[in-house]
Amino acid sequence: MISVSDARRLVNENCLAGRKVLLPLIKACGSVLAETLHSPIDTPPFDQSSMDGYAFFIENWNGHDALTIAGEIQAGSSTDKTLKSAEAFRIYTGAPVPAGADTVVMQEKVIIENNSITITDKSICKGANVRPKGSQTRKGDVALESNQLLTPAALSFLSGLGIREVTVFAKPVVSLIITGKELVSDNNYLEEGKVFESNSMGLTASLNQLNIIADAVVFTDDNEAEIIDAVNAVCDSDIIILSGGVSVGDYDLVPSALEKCGVRKIFHHVKQKPGKPLYFGKINDTFVFALPGNPASALTCFYEYVVPSIAIFTQADYMRHVQLPLLNDVSKKPGLTHFLKGKTKSNGVMILGNQESYKLNSFSVADCLVELEEERDEYLTGEIVKVRMII
Repeated sequence: MISVSDARRLVNENCLAGRKVLLPLIKACGSVLAETLHSPIDTPPFDQSSMDGYAFFIENWNGHDALTIAGEIQAGSSTDKTLKSAEAFRIYTGAPVPAGADTVVMQEKVIIENNSITITDKSICKGANVRPKGSQTRKGDVALESNQLLTPAALSFLSGLGIREVTVFAKPVVSLIITGKELVSDNNYLEEGKVFESNSMGLTASLNQLNIIADAVVFTDDNEAEIIDAVNAVCDSDIIILSGGVSVGDYDLVPSALEKCGVRKIFHHVKQKPGKPLYFGKINDTFVFALPGNPASALTCFYEYVVPSIAIFTQADYMRHVQLPLLNDVSKKPGLTHFLKGKTKSNGVMILGNQESYKLNSFSVADCLVELEEERDEYLTGEIVKVRMII
């Protein structure tokens, strides 16, 4: 049995950044950019009005003379006419400022009479209400650096530069195998000795949090041959996650099944609670996580080990660690790292009740896991602890 720190190190050492793929912008949200992008154009591509108003040349205006309205420019149109002295163009937001003009006065700050305007804004200065060409991005400038998370705003920015596709770190193909003779997943009736299956829901939804859809969800009995067949059926996945059958009982057949599938065990059993039977292995380029069957144990191991492995694959930053003060005392036996469900407040984090590995009621309202060190036995209110946010 190894420590949590050793288990994390082994996961980090064995999980490598994944493939790079070219995606259209609309499919790239939530992915991490795998290349540095340069702007192919100046933006704005011309001197652009930022207001509905009137464009004029401020040096030809003496502060009180009326200006003749010489034309109109809507957004999306242009003119080849050069503005003359004592003239103004009616202009709309987003339209190109015509040659001979350098300033736009807001339409609310003019008086219109016949076909001329008198400007009432005596404090207006050169360049007012004009977005200069290239004032956002110059052609050839770096638009986004590699390893930038592509948010909706980032994608909108790139679209405005005329960029239509990007190279990103691919999201892994993840498959789930749920084991257990006692599990009921396909009807609403419980026979004696059966329980409703929930790990597929919890793990699938947790993947969805990371914008990853499980490629396959397979259910098996506690039967070695069935487990072997299930693993072989999804062996092209980047990550295989199993739940249940991973401890040391007579029907905990996952470790032996994985061995017969050719999986190389990297570790099995970690000094932690919950989730001590956690298994991690590798076959070719596929990573295999076998999680305990108890729902709270399965989710805890997913958040603490599977999520970081996916983060390495995608180069994204998921479910960050923070340091917060405890809002209640907590004690435990030394010898195991404990991961406790918690709820953050404005002034710290509170440890919730119902921490047993088979209970999900506290997990259902938790927003974090609080990590208590292996050799510590007591923590007092106000102590700073390591917290993993899970929402």
